[in-house]
Amino acid sequence: MLNSRVAAHAVGCLLLCAGLAAQDLQTPSAPLPAAPVPARVTLSTRLQGQVEKRGSQEQLYLISACYSVSRFAKSPVPCESPRHITLEEAQAQARTVSSPMAHLAQLQVEAAREARLAAQSEYFPKVSSSSFNLHFNKLMGEEFTVQHPLLGGSATLALPLLGKNQTFVAVTAAQPLTPLFKLYQVVSIARADERIAMAKAGMPVAETARNVEKNYYELLVAQRQLVAAKANREGVHGAQLLASNAGAPVALPARGDQRLETEKASVIAASRVKELTASLNQLLGYPAATELELVPPDIVYEDISLKEASDRATASNPEVIEAEQTVVKARAASRLSKLDYVPDFAVLGGYAYQNDVLPSLPLDFSFIGVVGSYTLFDFGKREHTIKERNAQVSAAELGVEMTKAKVAANVKSSYFAMERARQLSELAHRMASAVPVQATDYAPENTELFLTKARLEAEMFQADLEYGEALAGLKGLMHER
Repeated sequence: MLNSRVAAHAVGCLLLCAGLAAQDLQTPSAPLPAAPVPARVTLSTRLQGQVEKRGSQEQLYLISACYSVSRFAKSPVPCESPRHITLEEAQAQARTVSSPMAHLAQLQVEAAREARLAAQSEYFPKVSSSSFNLHFNKLMGEEFTVQHPLLGGSATLALPLLGKNQTFVAVTAAQPLTPLFKLYQVVSIARADERIAMAKAGMPVAETARNVEKNYYELLVAQRQLVAAKANREGVHGAQLLASNAGAPVALPARGDQRLETEKASVIAASRVKELTASLNQLLGYPAATELELVPPDIVYEDISLKEASDRATASNPEVIEAEQTVVKARAASRLSKLDYVPDFAVLGGYAYQNDVLPSLPLDFSFIGVVGSYTLFDFGKREHTIKERNAQVSAAELGVEMTKAKVAANVKSSYFAMERARQLSELAHRMASAVPVQATDYAPENTELFLTKARLEAEMFQADLEYGEALAGLKGLMHER
């Protein structure tokens, strides 16, 4: 409702500004009076009936728009209207833009998942096949010459060990038995790596949302600072014109160096607005030159206790999760090293077809059996490996305690920083709302009211930004997106 009223009054304000500007162009030029009041500045007196019953926040937006258009619009206003966007819409839009960091995190999760599935596949039998077809140019055996005892003469007999033309096809299946205990530990290590990758996957998404919020508030601050800088510049320039057109000689209220400073401040503020607009457009995937009309967000203060923040961080912080899963990996590796003392047995079966490979064997046959292997002597390798893995388990468990203490200290520091930023933000809001925004003629002596309100709003948005950053840091430790 507030946005619709603001939009309606802003449109009316712009139309009224255009009408007054046209009247000024039609009026013949005349010498400035002794105490001039710019005609464009008196625009806000006609809005008194429209804004005196509105809230102070809405009044400021209307007056700021009219004041900026009436006093500072020296160049043609672009025909293309700015893009209206809220903070929530900006963060939602940023999530749709492809982020290399987010894509990398998803790829790491996918790689860890595939590694776990590959380890789990070792539980099942391995079916393999092999075949060959060979031709030898010589007899693969021995030839004997035998004398015939009755008929006389001799005969040559061949004793082939292998066939001269061989064809062999075999299909085998092997099911591990004792290695299944080792495979269970390997899968536990792969699953721990997957959980670590999943815990870190949400960090780039949360980082993108924080970057958008930071850029959004910084642009709001820069826009308010630009309005204040332009108003200050016009106030200095108007004071110089008043002094130069006075009937009697008067002291110049603003020296040349003061005007130079106001001009520099205006140029710097305008450049800052362009820079932050381009940065925000890049995060949102818009063209760099897109003009943005930002809606000041409604600040929401969250009630989080220190104990609640510490408990959540201890339970879901990515660093704590990684440390805990490192312990799981270390324990699995320790058990895996102890299983080296267990012989490896597997059930093996298959089917073979051979054509003249071994002439003395049948054409085809099947087989099934158990095969096993065991290393008798390794000169202490298994013993030293077990001791190494046990030391790694102790180090990993100590790492969990250190990580939890570190995260708890960071949570405490972030919590008090958030509370301090919250108090400053509440103070800035009270100061900004305490300044009355009434419809005035904005004569040079009353311009200070507008400047004060704009500067207080800049301070208020800056305080909101610092509170948002402190809250985001605390939620990052709590792993809340």
